[in-house]
Amino acid sequence: MTPSMKGFFINFFLILSSFSSSYASIFTITNNCPHPIWPGTLSGAGTPPLPTTGFQLESGQSVRLPSTPGWSGRIWGRTGCNFDESGIGKCQTGDCGGRLECDGNGATPPASLFEITVGIGDDKDFYDVSIVDGYNLPLIVVPRGVYGPCNATGCASDLNLGCPKELQVVGGESGGVIACKSACEAFGLDQYCCSGQFSNPNTCHPSIYSSIFKHACPKAYSYAYDDGTSTFTCKAYDYTILFCPDENAGSKKKATNETISTPPGVEEPSNGEFIHLVSSSTILQLLPFPLPILLFIIINLLF
Repeated sequence: MTPSMKGFFINFFLILSSFSSSYASIFTITNNCPHPIWPGTLSGAGTPPLPTTGFQLESGQSVRLPSTPGWSGRIWGRTGCNFDESGIGKCQTGDCGGRLECDGNGATPPASLFEITVGIGDDKDFYDVSIVDGYNLPLIVVPRGVYGPCNATGCASDLNLGCPKELQVVGGESGGVIACKSACEAFGLDQYCCSGQFSNPNTCHPSIYSSIFKHACPKAYSYAYDDGTSTFTCKAYDYTILFCPDENAGSKKKATNETISTPPGVEEPSNGEFIHLVSSSTILQLLPFPLPILLFIIINLLF
């Protein structure tokens, strides 16, 4: 290799390495439900929106969305949606302002939520699945760690099947239960909403309703101060967000830890279709190990 070529490669790899401090995650959203869903995304204050804030995802399809360092926000699934050609319409659950693209609007409760703050540089990500605002779809989240395994989390159980009557949202073509409200939304009482005199962890405790949710989904947030067993940290290059994880097995039973760890279709759904909404800049985020290690290996091979 000539000196000029060596210089080119060194400069090229130094430029690439400068991007490693801006490392961010990919969100791989997979619809394993037997019906379409309409994922929505909401960015936290001070962070830019993802490439899309709302779209339709057919059964068996997946979408990859790149985030940015420091991104925080929520991702959820909407059901029973009907939009016109201009993107105006309504969803039966998880609606966000009556539009296909949520454009800064959050999910109307009840809705199952994936929440995350992506770390900057080597800082870890903080993530959880929340049913504090109620529940509409089962989902699990499986991170692929940069430095090793990370904890999967979520709510794989179908809470609609066992939702107490006073929390049920009924609708759809069959007139069945399509969502399960939180006790806060259903009754509006401070003790359920962790507000007023109950606005701190010393006075706000699990209710009989949040305990039902927690028993079915032990890794998910069930009420406002459920941090200890529901918030996880990781440095991940990909978060697979899988809706209806048990559908392939035809099971509506409560998921075991083994089911959450190795859900069907997480790696690459065999009968699925990937819709690529990923910019070319995200190729660095798909590397199987940290970029500085890759650079060290390549430079040593070259010289």
